[in-house]
Amino acid sequence: MTGENMIAGERRQSSETFRAKDAATGEAFGEPFFAATDSDVADACEAAAEAQKVFGALPLSERAAFLRLVADKIDALGDTLTQRAMKETGLPEARLNGERGRTVGQLRLFAAEVENGAWQALRIDHADADRTPPKPDLRLRMIPLGPVAVFGASNFPLAFSVAGGDTASAFAAGCCVVVKGHPAHPGTSELVAGAITEAVAKAGLPAGVFSLLNGTENTLGEALVKDPRIAAVGFTGSRGGGLALMRHAAERRVPIPVYAEMSSVNPVTLLPSRLAEAPEDLAQAYVGSLSMGAGQFCTNPGIAVVAKGVEGDAFVAAAKEALEQVGPQVMLTDGIAGAYRSGRDRVAASAGVQELLTSTCDLRNATPYLYRVSGKDWLTNHALGEEVFGPLGLIVTVADFDEMLAIARSLQGQLTCTIHMDAADTEEGKALMPVLERKAGRLLANGFPTGVEVCDAMVHGGPYPASTNFGATSVGTLSIRRFLRPVCYQNMPQYLLPEDLR
Repeated sequence: MTGENMIAGERRQSSETFRAKDAATGEAFGEPFFAATDSDVADACEAAAEAQKVFGALPLSERAAFLRLVADKIDALGDTLTQRAMKETGLPEARLNGERGRTVGQLRLFAAEVENGAWQALRIDHADADRTPPKPDLRLRMIPLGPVAVFGASNFPLAFSVAGGDTASAFAAGCCVVVKGHPAHPGTSELVAGAITEAVAKAGLPAGVFSLLNGTENTLGEALVKDPRIAAVGFTGSRGGGLALMRHAAERRVPIPVYAEMSSVNPVTLLPSRLAEAPEDLAQAYVGSLSMGAGQFCTNPGIAVVAKGVEGDAFVAAAKEALEQVGPQVMLTDGIAGAYRSGRDRVAASAGVQELLTSTCDLRNATPYLYRVSGKDWLTNHALGEEVFGPLGLIVTVADFDEMLAIARSLQGQLTCTIHMDAADTEEGKALMPVLERKAGRLLANGFPTGVEVCDAMVHGGPYPASTNFGATSVGTLSIRRFLRPVCYQNMPQYLLPEDLR
C-alpha cells in the first residue's frame, strides 16, 4: 500500500494528501493517499488515448483473456482485500466476499460475451446493381467509443468501483479506462487497481489501458470529465453528483454521454388478495429488504403501497415490530449519514405523515425509521417520492385501487417496481403493468428488489432520475452497448473492410 496514483502503470505522488477513515470509529488511519493533480489527469487521459489504438483493435480472444486475467488477479488478493474493505466501509465480511465473487464473476461473464461476438451486431446488405436506383453494398459493426471515465461508488467498493461493472463492460467493449477512485475506500481501490495494472502488464498491453486517480475534491472529477480525450462516463451515486457530471459533459466543446445510475425509491405495491393471505409475512420480508446493509442499496424498497383496512393495518403493525428489532448499522460515509438524517427530517415534517417508529441516529450509525401517509397526501406532496438513502420506510395507505393506480402514475422513474399479487389480483395486476413498465427498468412479482443478478437479461437502470439514459443498463451483458457506437461501411473495398465484415 503506497497511496500513490497509478498513471498508466507509473506510481505517482503529489503535495496534497488525505487518509482513509475507519468506518466504525470515523478515525483516520494508515498511510496518506496522494491527491491526483491536473497534470496526472491529463497524462492518464493522454496515455489512454494512445493505448486505445491498440486495445480497441485487439483480437477478441485476447480481449477476453485479459478480462479473465483481471478476474484472476483480483481473486488472488484474497482476504487482504476483504479485510481492507471491511475497515474502510464497515460492511461485513460475508457481504464483501460475496461482492468480490460478483466482481470477478461479471469480468468472466463479459469475457464470454466478448467471445460470442453477438454484441458486434454485424449486418451486411449486399449490393444490387440491377435495382433502380442501384443498391450500394452496406456493412455495419459496432466499434468502441474510446477512453471511458469511471467513478467508483461508495456503497459497492468492489462490484461498482475500480473493477466493477462499468470498468468490466468498458474493457469488454474495447475501451481504455481511467478510474476516479472513491475517497471513502482508497486502500481497497489501490489493491484492485494494482491487480488490474498487473494484468495489463502480463497481457502485454499498453500501460495506458488503465489508470487510477485518487482525490477528495469535486474538481478532480470535473477535470476528468472535461478532458477532450474521454469519450464517455460511467457513474453510480447521488442524483446531485450525477447531474453535476452531466453538466460538465455538456459544457465540453464536444459533449459526451454520461451513464449515471442515481436515485430510486423502488416502490412495492401489495394488491389486496395477496396482502390478505399473509400481511405479517410480507411485512417481515419487506423490512428485511429495507434494512439490508443499512438500507444502502440503490434498490432499497423505500415505499410500500397498501390498501387501508384490517390487512393494511396488520402489515403496518408487523413492519413496525420487525423494524424495532433492527439495531444500529454503520453507514458508509459521514456524508451519507448526514444525508440520511436530512431525509428523515424532510419526511417527518411533511404534511399528513404519521411517525410509526423513530429512534436516535447519530454520527455514522443508521437506525431505522418508519412512517405512514395516506394516498391522498402522497399525491399532493411530490417530495415524498424522493429517495432517502438508508433504512427508512414510508407506507402509503390508499383508499381504493383507483388511488393505488394514481400513485403508480405519479411515480418518478425507478430502477425497480414490485407487485405482490395472487390469481385473484389478476385484473389489478394487468392494470398496473402498463403503468409500471413505463416507470422502471425492472419489474418484480412477489419478491423484493435488493439483489441484482448479473446475467444477460438483467436491466439496472430506468427513466430519469433512476438513471440519465433510459435506454441503458449498468448491470448485465447489455451494458456493453453504452460504450459502443455503430459504423456503416458503404461500397468499401475488401482490403479496407474490417476483417469481420469481409
